[in-house]
Amino acid sequence: MAGPFTLAQIASRLGGRVVGDADIEIEQVGSLEHAGARQAAFFGSPRYKAQLAATRAAAVVLAPEAESLTALPRIVCQRPYAYFARLSLLLNPSPVPVPGVHAAAHVAPEARIAGSARVEAGAVIAAGAQVGERAWIGAGCYLGEGAAVGADSRLHPSVVVYAGCRIGARAILHSGAVIGADGFGMAAEEGRWLKVPQIGRVLIGDDVEVGANTTIDRGTVDDTVIEDGVKLDNQVQIGHNCRIGAHTAMAGCVGVAGSAHIGRRCALGGAAVVLGHLSLCDDVQVSAGTVITRSIRKPGTYTGLYPFDVHADWARNTALVRHLAELAARIGALEENGKRRKKRNG
Repeated sequence: MAGPFTLAQIASRLGGRVVGDADIEIEQVGSLEHAGARQAAFFGSPRYKAQLAATRAAAVVLAPEAESLTALPRIVCQRPYAYFARLSLLLNPSPVPVPGVHAAAHVAPEARIAGSARVEAGAVIAAGAQVGERAWIGAGCYLGEGAAVGADSRLHPSVVVYAGCRIGARAILHSGAVIGADGFGMAAEEGRWLKVPQIGRVLIGDDVEVGANTTIDRGTVDDTVIEDGVKLDNQVQIGHNCRIGAHTAMAGCVGVAGSAHIGRRCALGGAAVVLGHLSLCDDVQVSAGTVITRSIRKPGTYTGLYPFDVHADWARNTALVRHLAELAARIGALEENGKRRKKRNG
């Protein structure tokens, strides 16, 4: 943990405007409910006014429109949650690896390990693999032949990177992630399945984070590509030949089937599914649990546990679905009245 920092020092580094005692020292961040002395919290929604009024935090990060809601020392900024994230990074910087290759690691003579890199016990680095400056290879990791890990990247324990796959700079791969396993390529022949060799690679850009037990399959022929800044939660599955655009984020248990192309700055909620060979344009948001069954060519939010639609249309139709039984009863009554009238009129 770094610090402590005064509010004035924080503002000089991160921006924002200090209101109140600028000499208050902050050594950690916390929630509105549980933060205490020397901790800063953030306020981002009117729903939390009660927590703001009761908080024991030393200071609060909030937006200009909320500045008057508290008398506590505060930093006023346009995007309080993003500011809070940068403040947390300032107070909790990533650990710096102690360079060296552990005696219990197995490194092939043909592998290239930067002098400032760290390779922990039980790691296996195969022939032709490369580990960049200040990279950190955790215990029990495996880098296949010709695999590469860029500068300042960290592989937590038990990450597997198959042969030929490449990871850019400043990436974070959490435990159990598997990069470059075979895609599910099978060809049917006379009632049996023939395996299609998967000879592509996985190429991961800079500043990517891959969650625990997430799997990214290698391409069949072309490469599977994860562009810069992509953030994948735990237990995400990316199929072969996919391309995930820069700065897209996917929550836990998202599944993207083979050859799907996801645009830049997209966001997929937990357990969303994108079927194979579809394309999503840039700036698409997919709500949790939604199954995307056709390509999306217009930015926006799409939702549906039954066939998805533009979010506003889906919400309107959902309101009607909730009253289907009532509508059916009313229609039945109208039909019965119509039959009686018809009978009376001969």
